[in-house]
Amino acid sequence: MPITSVDTDHDNLTLTIVADFAASKERLWEAYADPRLVEQFWGPETYPARFFRHDMYPGGHSRYEMTGPEGDKSRGYWEFLAVDAPNSFEVLDGFSGDDGEPNRDLPSMRMVFAFDETADGSRLTMTTHFNSLEELEELVSMGMIDGTKSAMSQIDAVLADLARFAADIPAQLQLLSDTRVRISRVIRGSVSDVWRAHHDADLLAKWQLGPDGWEMTEVTPPAGPGSAFRYRWAPLADTEGEAFSIGGEVQESHPESRIVHTERMEGFPGETLNEVTLTPVPEGTLLSYVITYASAEERDMILATGMVDGMEASYARLERILA
Repeated sequence: MPITSVDTDHDNLTLTIVADFAASKERLWEAYADPRLVEQFWGPETYPARFFRHDMYPGGHSRYEMTGPEGDKSRGYWEFLAVDAPNSFEVLDGFSGDDGEPNRDLPSMRMVFAFDETADGSRLTMTTHFNSLEELEELVSMGMIDGTKSAMSQIDAVLADLARFAADIPAQLQLLSDTRVRISRVIRGSVSDVWRAHHDADLLAKWQLGPDGWEMTEVTPPAGPGSAFRYRWAPLADTEGEAFSIGGEVQESHPESRIVHTERMEGFPGETLNEVTLTPVPEGTLLSYVITYASAEERDMILATGMVDGMEASYARLERILA
């Protein structure tokens, strides 16, 4: 059990939990920055979490869902108020409705996570600030302390698992729900370079090709919100296949952090919502690509085309270019 102290301060309306770990501060920070890792311990053992969004930058948001043993759901959000990697971050933590969006009618709490080095590894100090004494007592009576202890008891196993999400692992697919998937990969390169590689036409034409044997014949990259993008691929002379195009519109753009856009293949029905988040990690840049489909059937049909393998071929090519 990593927790070394729990202090409830009724005068200052705070709950402070201190936990010590036999891992570096950078590794502990990464566990909170990576949605694939934080979802392994944020929920209590009997209420595992799934993060559908995790944008660790000031103004960014997280959306998560915890599922109980009877299938019951508890949903929440983080709104990042400050991020000082790898030393601290501050969030507004609250409850979400059935649609996954913040329910502002319910109370929210300000939480500060501070990371420090120790002689044996690292220390996390998590301070929750409540709005009133009644709110503090109510949430503590609901089992907040026991739930946090259960959740944090899982962190050691996550910190010890150095191989599953390492930089040399190919693009990974995770099914988040019936209609949402997450494709993630650590790319050896800075966030600035990876962002530029998704917005520079010359760079895009060099790496976003999927399997060998194809070329991009048209590259109109995304820009700010409201802009449109369009790509067209064609097979080289000795490659089988037919030329195809995709296009879409940018809905959100936060430079070097996050871009949200629609996407559709021209000539085919259906449209997806794609959310791309870039997070700096010790080995480079974690690219998290969440795709929302219209239905499970459409999701399965598109994944069966080998899309993830094609994305991995492109990301491997991008790494070589950045190197």
